[in-house]
Amino acid sequence: MKQILIPAVMLTLVITVLTGLVYPLVVTGLSQVLFPRQANGSLITAGGKIVGSELIGQKFTKPEYFHGRPSAAGSDGYDASNSGATNLGPTNQALINRVRDDIKKFRQENPTYTGPIPADLLTTSASGLDPHISPASAYAQVDRVAKARGVSADAIRQIVAGKVEGRQFGIFGEPRVNVLALNLELDRK
Repeated sequence: MKQILIPAVMLTLVITVLTGLVYPLVVTGLSQVLFPRQANGSLITAGGKIVGSELIGQKFTKPEYFHGRPSAAGSDGYDASNSGATNLGPTNQALINRVRDDIKKFRQENPTYTGPIPADLLTTSASGLDPHISPASAYAQVDRVAKARGVSADAIRQIVAGKVEGRQFGIFGEPRVNVLALNLELDRK
């Protein structure tokens, strides 16, 4: 029995130290050296102050800012400690009511936009913290933002166009706009 138990306990301790201490320390150290910005949360600063992360969406409600996707993370949305989707199905009345209310709110906030509302302005992401919207969603909000800021819609469209991120590696995903980065760019202009 000792011949089996001692090697088993020793192997368990060695594997625990390797996978629980050595490996995480090596990976953390390498990431801090090779990718320090990403390893520390891809934080965005403005005026020397951290204002958010390019990886986590924030709630913007003022008319002079672009609004992101709806969020189901937490009771008021965008709670990074409570990330998750609603898991409501297409026939769930709560989802139907929320989308109907979001359509009404969007139309009230953006009265000059007459096209179809892009789906990502009405649907939550799987995490509830998606920091991006589609270019179509950004362009749908241009008139409201331009009016609130007292600048031409063309000037705002140019800023949006400059913030459109292409597909990752040219093939993965869809073009997108980081809402926080776009709003910070508006404040800089």
